[in-house]
Amino acid sequence: MQNVMKLPIALVTGLFFGLGSVAAQAHGDVTPHPIDTTGLKPLGKDWVEPNPYRGDAKAVAIGAVGYYHNCAACHGLNAVSGGMAPDLLASGKDCLDMESKDQQASCMKDNDDYFKTVVMEGKKNSEGRVTMPAYDKVFTQEAVWAVKAYIDKRTAEDHDK
Repeated sequence: MQNVMKLPIALVTGLFFGLGSVAAQAHGDVTPHPIDTTGLKPLGKDWVEPNPYRGDAKAVAIGAVGYYHNCAACHGLNAVSGGMAPDLLASGKDCLDMESKDQQASCMKDNDDYFKTVVMEGKKNSEGRVTMPAYDKVFTQEAVWAVKAYIDKRTAEDHDK
């Protein structure tokens, strides 16, 4: 009789942990993946700012692929946030709303610098838990700026709606 009671408890426990692992996998693969930047102008070791690929169609295409493989699971398809992680279009839209082109350019440069820092160093919450992995071991400068070129294009498209 005692062994019979253990069977349902074991099944429920196994089901609980099994479904929990499925839910965790539903979030997507958050392991950083390298981005093939073949065809982009090499930028060298020293960081170039502002983003030299902004508006470059080839960089946008490469950045879109890199975004889908590395960012979309948390930041949403087409860079449209589902609320799980910050909206990557928001700060760029703030820049585009500025009146003068000089203000816009300065804002985008600051936005580029913040983006680069977060992508390369990652983010932690106030408890020290990693909320975004660091990509410094996987991404090149070209990869970071290609993804940012894609996000900037999406920002402009969304802003102009």
